[in-house]
Amino acid sequence: MRFFRSSADRGAYGHSRKLFVIARCLPFAALAAVVTIELSPAHVVYTGPLLSPAPALAAVTMGPLGTGAVAVLALLVSSTTATVNHAWGTQQVYANMAALLLVAIASVVSSAVRVRRTRELTQVRRIAEVSQNVVLRPLPTRMGVVMAASVYLAAERGAQIGGDLYEAMTTRFGVRLIVGDVRGKGLAAVRSAAAVLGAFREAVHYERDLAEVMHRCAAALQREYALLDRTTDPRHWEEQAEQFVTVLLAQVPDDATIQLINRGHPPPLIVQGGCVRTLDPTRPLPPLGLEEFLTGPPIATETYPFSAGERLLLHTDGVLEARNRSHEFFPLPETLEILDGATPEEYLDRLRQALVRHADGHLTDDAAMILIERTDTAPGIALPGEP
Repeated sequence: MRFFRSSADRGAYGHSRKLFVIARCLPFAALAAVVTIELSPAHVVYTGPLLSPAPALAAVTMGPLGTGAVAVLALLVSSTTATVNHAWGTQQVYANMAALLLVAIASVVSSAVRVRRTRELTQVRRIAEVSQNVVLRPLPTRMGVVMAASVYLAAERGAQIGGDLYEAMTTRFGVRLIVGDVRGKGLAAVRSAAAVLGAFREAVHYERDLAEVMHRCAAALQREYALLDRTTDPRHWEEQAEQFVTVLLAQVPDDATIQLINRGHPPPLIVQGGCVRTLDPTRPLPPLGLEEFLTGPPIATETYPFSAGERLLLHTDGVLEARNRSHEFFPLPETLEILDGATPEEYLDRLRQALVRHADGHLTDDAAMILIERTDTAPGIALPGEP
């Protein structure tokens, strides 16, 4: 599995890195300019304004020790130039020294505060990475009768997880997969995604009927919403009540078929030899969290042909809704028809590149994709619940 920030985010990082290097060189450039002017015939030029900002500029990119070193160097430059130019005893020199000393003290303190906040932010990001691995765990490349690959693109700069969810697990009933999308963003969406994934990971090993797995996911989401209703600020209850999760469950048994249950999610696509077909549900179902709209006969799986060599793409609506500068949606089926790749990982990586190019690196929503390919044989693997 691969996690990607958007290309705009990576480009912004490269641009920020260049600015960082330039900013780190500025204090030394200011000191060098002062030395050059003071030791040249142009020493009559007043250079005090160039010395005082040096420690402040250093505080932007350096720690307290580095900032202090620049401040000491600035004081040495000021003292040296005053000695060379026989300027000691003038009010201007002492005023420059006093201003430089005050700026140096303030810069060292601000640098220490910045370093502390940076360490706290780094710790928060590490926690986010742990959360990422819990909610969206890496998928193995081989599971039962399928080979798999996955990718996640975060739309928000600096984000690694959001409301998209997916998982694939090998069970005694076959390979089972889930892909979903939580309406909304932020921590509430992550908690909803975690609730659905937790129920899925537990139920797939014990529930023979895929519909029962879906019921377990729906029940877990209802419990999560009930918990949030008791703990969330009442001002956010209306927003919480409008949350739901689109979910697609898939099961790949040993025969040449695939079984699906779609609760309001974009239908998956099967690709073989440049031909793409969409597995639209025969019975539209509402997303999880909108059970009041679930009417008619009980939920049942729908079976479709899925032969060896065919590839199945499960995705979230962030893929379909990616737009270019002309506000045109990403042509997913047309793109799948012209892509190639020897392995699911190569194929999916080229699809990711095409998606990012189409959106010019600016995704408006998180995008998650799983690609599986049915093979002829399955490796011998001991499964949970089997001897």
